[in-house]
Amino acid sequence: MTPDTVVHLVRHGEVHNPEGVLYGRRPGFHLSELGRQMAEKTAAALAGRDIVHLVTSPLERARETAAPLALARGLDPHVDERVLESTSHFEGDTFETGGRALLHPGKWRHLWNPLRPSWGEPYAEIAARMLAAVHDAREQATGHEAVVVSHQLPIWTTRMSVERRRTFLHDPRKRQCTLCSVTSLRFVGDRVTQVVYSEPAGDLIPVHAKSAPFSAGGAPEEKRPT
Repeated sequence: MTPDTVVHLVRHGEVHNPEGVLYGRRPGFHLSELGRQMAEKTAAALAGRDIVHLVTSPLERARETAAPLALARGLDPHVDERVLESTSHFEGDTFETGGRALLHPGKWRHLWNPLRPSWGEPYAEIAARMLAAVHDAREQATGHEAVVVSHQLPIWTTRMSVERRRTFLHDPRKRQCTLCSVTSLRFVGDRVTQVVYSEPAGDLIPVHAKSAPFSAGGAPEEKRPT
């Protein structure tokens, strides 16, 4: 029997973004000092695992999150475009308190279909590219463990796909994928048999970040796909 393989999906740490820009795929957004602490803490939590393969999104915040784990495990991170942040027509807009991006009539045409969604990359396409990258990581780490450092929506969409849940039915403010969280997919062969969620850096996350849209965390839980 093929031994179990685990692929851990790690979300990047807090980004230095005082203006509240929806940065998306834009370059130049790095981890904050707190984000670096989160990355260090998550790396420490994973350093004792049997991790033999490390993948990261090409964006700075993901690569900086992967760096402490790469150092701890002596791994050379593989950059994979397939685990990038999703695209959005609102990229570059400001959504902090007082942000008026959605009040502009020119933006309304992107809001007609939340099921696709109409304002960005379709959920099905996000899941397809992420799962392709996850399965490649699984093959590279067969019988061991791999880490993929990515972004909230791609990770959440992947989890919804393997658990056969509908992404669009879930309140974005309640996505269980907070900063530097770990969503672990356990495989038997090429089949996901278990999903385990944890927050190694949860105690470092500011209260406002836990309750903010696209940054919602939650208590650790374990689920098994049906």
